[in-house]
Amino acid sequence: MSIPLFDVNSQEPLFDAEQRRTLAEAALRSITASTAHARGDDFLRILVKDLAEALDVHYVIAGRLVRLDDGSEGIRTLALWGGDGYQPNIEYSLQHTPCQDVTCQSMCFHGSDIQRRFPFDSLLVDMRAESYVGMPLIDTDGKTLGILSAIDTRPIDENKRLLALLLLSIFSARGAAELQHQERTQQLEEIVRQRSESLLAAQANLIEQEQMAALGSLVAGVSHEVNTPIGVALTAASSMGSYADQLVQLLGGAKVSRAELIDIAESLKGAAALIERNLARAADLIGNFKQLAVDQVSEYVADLALHDYVHGLVSAHSPELRKAALGVELDIAPDCQVRLAAGKLSQILSNLLMNSARHGYPQGGPGRITIRARIEADGDEAATRWLLLEFSDDGIGLAPAVREHMFEPFFTTKRGQGGSGLGMHIVYTIVQQLGGQVCAIDSTPGCHIQIRLPLAA
Repeated sequence: MSIPLFDVNSQEPLFDAEQRRTLAEAALRSITASTAHARGDDFLRILVKDLAEALDVHYVIAGRLVRLDDGSEGIRTLALWGGDGYQPNIEYSLQHTPCQDVTCQSMCFHGSDIQRRFPFDSLLVDMRAESYVGMPLIDTDGKTLGILSAIDTRPIDENKRLLALLLLSIFSARGAAELQHQERTQQLEEIVRQRSESLLAAQANLIEQEQMAALGSLVAGVSHEVNTPIGVALTAASSMGSYADQLVQLLGGAKVSRAELIDIAESLKGAAALIERNLARAADLIGNFKQLAVDQVSEYVADLALHDYVHGLVSAHSPELRKAALGVELDIAPDCQVRLAAGKLSQILSNLLMNSARHGYPQGGPGRITIRARIEADGDEAATRWLLLEFSDDGIGLAPAVREHMFEPFFTTKRGQGGSGLGMHIVYTIVQQLGGQVCAIDSTPGCHIQIRLPLAA
């Protein structure tokens, strides 16, 4: 509650200088105590209210200096006390206003006739203002950040002016510190935002590179794997040429036995069958790899015969799996049909397979990986259908520290040994993108991961 310093009728001081100083100190202590634990806009809201009560004025404004749409300087209020309550914040131009003097870093005081002095300031008219005291908010670098002003519908005499200047000069420094803190916080947040975006972009780029590197590794393995059946086919084809030459020699001779013809025919038949089997094997390997490569760079939703699809994907990884002495067992019903993003599923399974091959068996195989899948649905008939995918191996399993961090980007137990730490993070990211969940991870023994993926209608 404010205490009047002057007699209403005579305008004579009610208290002498010592008493007024005591009242000023009491007002200062009161405002300091009420704003001590407030920060930012909360501090400014408490400040304008307490200043209005201490100075017994109708309005107190705390505002930030801003650049308006027309390029001119203006004030955007951060806290505005008017009459008996807080008023909505406003934005106004500094042209033709007493605030214009304040932004020049000088105190502004007009004890009366403020509307006559600034006839083009419509805001003063709306406020029915008669007097004005203002103080700039200046930061530690000497830059004007805003204003703190008191406006009344009655004249302000010299005695009240001294009190107003005392309180405004003290709390304008604190208000400037709050505005400067807000600015620096915003600058830091912007820096953090920009660097976070850069890190996310770099991470996305690394993930893409990791996926392409995985395909590159498969290319090397598949090319080596394809060389074997093609080499056998070439040898068989060469043998067929030799058998054909023998047949021509026999037919060109004076005498040909039936037994010799049958023997050469059997040899030709065997070589042809050998060529057919090995070329079919090479074509199967190339086809599986081609399907895997196409899937992993596309996001189309397709109907899949799940057993056959997963079998082909495992076949594409057979060179790496065979090198690690790992066998793969599929527990998927032959008639299981699902509709989902094939490329996303292939990326999930590829990373799980390679994770087991590279991390599950530090001393090498033999080992066994099991992939199970089944379809389940929520309670009612219209509920979402889910693919429940279970991946497990019989390797060394997961230590608690590894299980806790395994899906974090760049976490790897093979630091310095070629591990990027992105494989399992890619799995987790894809599952989240598809709206699924990683339901369970345990090590009893080996590694066991359970994933639920929603199926498209």
